[in-house]
Amino acid sequence: MSELKETILHRRAIRRFEEKQIDEDVLQQILEAGMYAPSAGGRQGVLFVVSQDRVVNEKLGKIKRANSNPQMATATSYVSKEQPSIADDPNLKNAFYDAPTVITLFAPKNFLFAAEDCACAAENMMLMADSLGVGSCYIGQGWMAFADPYGQEVLRSWNIRTDYYAVMQLLLGCPKECDSHPTPKPRKDGRVLRF
Repeated sequence: MSELKETILHRRAIRRFEEKQIDEDVLQQILEAGMYAPSAGGRQGVLFVVSQDRVVNEKLGKIKRANSNPQMATATSYVSKEQPSIADDPNLKNAFYDAPTVITLFAPKNFLFAAEDCACAAENMMLMADSLGVGSCYIGQGWMAFADPYGQEVLRSWNIRTDYYAVMQLLLGCPKECDSHPTPKPRKDGRVLRF
């Protein structure tokens, strides 16, 4: 099996992180993978804003949690039993799960494929992260983290252009050693249709 295929089959969302920060050279490799992701028309419009400030990340994660209104999980409909999400556990108050590195991906507000460009970049970064032993988790609806005066102040301090919006966040960190790697769910049949 190729190394790439092994990484694709191994990668899982990680929601429990160690406090220690990832190494700078590892972060640079992950960012490079995002920079080389496909983008519609080759526009390369995605901005990658890296925050490793624990206080900022915790405040923005709590703002995002407070502004998220996920349909809460039930016994038969849930995100993860192994590593609960904010939809699974109402006691989780930080939508960033205390990840030491949070990358917010911003894209132009009025570009038709802004969200798709961010998703491609995030997938490249998640695969690179997994190949380097770093845990990652994609968090959608990125704008919710900035939906109060503190969030707006952070956007200004980061010099984010007003014609851009936060599409999503990518959480990065070392998975907690006490947790086993999430087990892959069996692949559902009937998802590939051939004619």
